[in-house]
Amino acid sequence: MSVILCTAGYDHTIRFWEALSGICSRTIQHPDSQVNRLCISPDKRYLAAAGHHTVKLFDIRSSNPAPLLVFEGHTGNITGIAFHCEGKWMVTSSEDGTVKIWETRSGTIQRSYNHGTPANDVVIHPNQGEIISCDRAGSIRLWDLAENTCAHQLIPEEDVSVTSITVATDGTLLCAANTVGNVFVWRLEQQYERTTLVPLTQFSAHSSHYITRILLSPDVKKLATCSADHTAKIWEVKEMEPQGPDSEPRPFPLEATLTGHQRWVWDCAFSADSAYLVTACSDHYARLWELHSQQIIRQYNGHHRGAVCVALNDYSEAR
Repeated sequence: MSVILCTAGYDHTIRFWEALSGICSRTIQHPDSQVNRLCISPDKRYLAAAGHHTVKLFDIRSSNPAPLLVFEGHTGNITGIAFHCEGKWMVTSSEDGTVKIWETRSGTIQRSYNHGTPANDVVIHPNQGEIISCDRAGSIRLWDLAENTCAHQLIPEEDVSVTSITVATDGTLLCAANTVGNVFVWRLEQQYERTTLVPLTQFSAHSSHYITRILLSPDVKKLATCSADHTAKIWEVKEMEPQGPDSEPRPFPLEATLTGHQRWVWDCAFSADSAYLVTACSDHYARLWELHSQQIIRQYNGHHRGAVCVALNDYSEAR
C-alpha cells in the first residue's frame, strides 16, 4: 500500500480511502466515542486513533476490525498524538491536563507531564529528544526528555487558548495557532544540548476566527492553517530575521485560500512532496487539493457526520 489515507470524526467510524479514485476501501467502527485525531506510524504498519480516554492501535495490513492494542490512562478527550520516528513510542495530549509518553509495543505509560489545564496538541521535535505541547491557558511547553523536565514555557498571548502547534521536519521552526485566529512563529536553535526559541513573527491568519489546525509542509516551504471560518489557508514560509523590540512583525505571504468547505475545517495533511493537501470538514467531506492550482481534485464522501481528523502517509518507502 503506497498511499494510506484515512479520516474519522463524529460518526464513530474510521474510513480508509483510495486516494486517487475516492473510493472508501475499508471502514472500522469506533463505537466508544468520536475520533479526535488519527496518526499513521512512520513504517505505515499501524494506525492510532485517539478518542475519549483511549487510543486504539489498528494493524493497517490486517482486515481484523478489532484494535491490536488499547492505550488506557487518560481521563479526558485525547487531543494530540504523534509517533517516534522508529515507532517505538508515541506521545499524546489530553483535556485531562497531561501529556503522556507510551511504549508502542506494550501500551504502558513511560512518562506523564502535567500542564494543569487541558492540553490541546503535542508534537515531537525531529531530534526525538524533546516534545512540545500547548494548552487552553495559552502556554506552550518544551519538555526535555533526557532531563525529564520542562525546559521552556512560552505564553504567546495571555489567556488565549493555543489550539495547535507544528514543528518543521528539519527542526528549524515552531509555529502555533490560537482561538482568535493568530499565528506565532519561532526559530528553533540548537545550542549545546538545548533548544532555544527565537520569535520570528506573528500575524492574524483568520481574522479573529478559531484556528483548529496549523501544519508545516514536509519541505518547510508552506504553512497550512484550518479554521472555523470555513477555509484552509496556505502561507509561504519566508526566511526572516528575528523580531526587534520595535519592529512590526511581517506576516507570511498568503499563497492560497482554499474555499468550498461548507463548515468548520478541522484538520489537514500534506502529501510527502508538499504539492497536495487533504482537509477534513464538519460538512462530512474530506477533500484533496492540488495546491498550485488551488483546485479540489477529489472529494471523499461517506461519513454521515462531521469529519474532524485526517491522516495521510504517501512516502515512497518507510522512512
